[in-house]
Amino acid sequence: MKKELENKAEELEQTLAKQLELLKTDSGDWIKIGGIAIAGGLIALAILKINKRKKNRSTEKALEVLEREGLLNEEIENKLRNHSNSRGFWPTLSQRLLILVLAYAKEKYLPSLFSNEDAEDAESKSEQG
Repeated sequence: MKKELENKAEELEQTLAKQLELLKTDSGDWIKIGGIAIAGGLIALAILKINKRKKNRSTEKALEVLEREGLLNEEIENKLRNHSNSRGFWPTLSQRLLILVLAYAKEKYLPSLFSNEDAEDAESKSEQG
């Protein structure tokens, strides 16, 4: 009886150790995905800031030229200064994140998907033959 309980306890400890090991590997994958997502977001933010600076410079130059030529009025100035792009930060970030997630899923799951199908095909052929 005591021996059975000891064996059962040892078996449970081994099962728990295996589960913890699987949890560590799975959480490592999620950390990698999170890191990729954060890096993609930071890159998208940097690109947006650079584009905004370029837009502001060109707008200021256009305003200077219009003022020099005497064609600048309040309406035109407001339109140039307050013109917002239809593309914002969040749509481009979500598109980039989607691309990153799809690329990761493709690398991780696509090879195993085809290898499983090949193994199943080989098993079905051996059963038929």
